[in-house]
Formats: sequence, structure tokens, C-alpha cells
Amino acid sequence: MHIMDFTPAKYKELLKALLECGYQSITYSDYCEARNNKRDLPQRFVILRHDVDLQAHRSAVIAKIEAEMKAKAVYYFRVVPESCVEAVIEEIAQLGHEVGYHYEDMTICNGNSDEAYRHFCRQLAYFRKFYPVQTICMHGSPRSRYDAKDLWKNHSFEVLNIIGEPYLTTDFTDVFYLTDTGRCWDGARFSVRDKVEQNFGLSFHSTDQIIAAIRQGKMPEHLMITTHPQRWIGSKGAWLKEWAVQNLKNQVKRIIAKQ
Repeated sequence: MHIMDFTPAKYKELLKALLECGYQSITYSDYCEARNNKRDLPQRFVILRHDVDLQAHRSAVIAKIEAEMKAKAVYYFRVVPESCVEAVIEEIAQLGHEVGYHYEDMTICNGNSDEAYRHFCRQLAYFRKFYPVQTICMHGSPRSRYDAKDLWKNHSFEVLNIIGEPYLTTDFTDVFYLTDTGRCWDGARFSVRDKVEQNFGLSFHSTDQIIAAIRQGKMPEHLMITTHPQRWIGSKGAWLKEWAVQNLKNQVKRIIAKQ
């Protein structure tokens, strides 16, 4: 039976391939702590990163799959109601995953850096009620003129006991980055900010292609795989709706990315 891409079942296949082929799942804070303290990382590892932009309950589905397979991941939550659902945050933390802040304070505060920093500090304190947050990750906000990372031009997250931000503290010459931005794995043309410079010379469109590369030993040994769990849907009706909406979004994001 053909299994649609971007479903919980397909994610489980991907995770199974990674674990069976010797990839150890580590959280992003695991990665940062090892690098900061000059400790060895596993020879073969994967950082499973999830940006919870919308439909927070779908993240809980993915988190349960990972917990059942004894894998751990990091989930970054926004402060908008569609993402910041306390019951989901608590459940994911209790499953043993890392929780972090998916920040967009420069957009929320209309580019006022000082106001944005104060807003960031308040939200960080809020998320630390659920988990001892050590890492953060910017939200791309493709329709915003403000880049969330610009907050750190005039402020420091290290003074807040934050040890990492994927786009600022990851060695992407060593860690191969995969993201489902655009609801595909080669969606750089649709991405305004969720992209990195790297020279691995690899490109994949479907999850099956990634799984095949893993099983054939053609994948780099150090990986960061970023997903947006709202896209990974089991119901065919909801899956088709997400597919149609994402196709429209991609056309808009492609125009923005070219500007």
C-alpha cells in the first residue's frame, strides 16, 4: 500500500531508518553542551528539531512516536495561541523531549530592539515554568520585514543562560541540515529565512528519498532534521487541505524570497 508523504506513519518510517542505521538522537542542548565543553558527540547523530508554528496538538502525535521509539527531540513553541498550548507543552516535556522558545519578538515589537528584548525575557520566563529552557530558535516570519535574529545584534542571549540558537550556534559545515519548509525537503526557493549555507552537495524532495539515502549509507553522519508537525497529518481530508494551503503559501513565499 502506498503511504502518503508527510504523515505520522511516514515520520515513523524515517525515524526507524535513522535508529536502525546507527544514528543516535540528541537534543539541541545536548549538542550545544558537548561543543561548549569540548566533549565528544556520538559518531553518528541526529538532532530532531520541531518548530511548532500552528496546530500544536499535531506535535504531540509526533512526540509520542519518538518517545515510543526511545528517541528524543527538541520542540520550539511560539507565543501565539495556535502554538502555545500549555497542555501540549507539558505533555511533550513529560515525554522527555526538550522544549524551547520559537521567538519572533522583533516582529511583535515592530523592530524596536529594546522593547523586543524585554518581550523576549518575559516569554522566556513563561516557558521556563514548563521546562528549564536552554536553547531558542527564531521563527522565520516570512511576511515580516524583521529578522528575528537581529535581536542579538544589540543584546546577548548568553546572559540569560541560553546556550544555543540553531542558526547562530550550529556548525553547518559539519551538520547536514534538512528542513520540510514548503512541505518538501528541497524547498529553499520557498524559504525566506529557514535556510543555511552548506556544501554537502545533497538534495532530496521526498521523505522516501531521505530514507533510501540513510539505508544506503549515503547520508552524512551528523544531521539536523527540522519539521513543522502541523504538516504531518494522518487524516486524508486534512492532509489534502494542508497540501492545498501550503501550495498557495509557497507561491507567496517564492515572491517574497526573490525580493
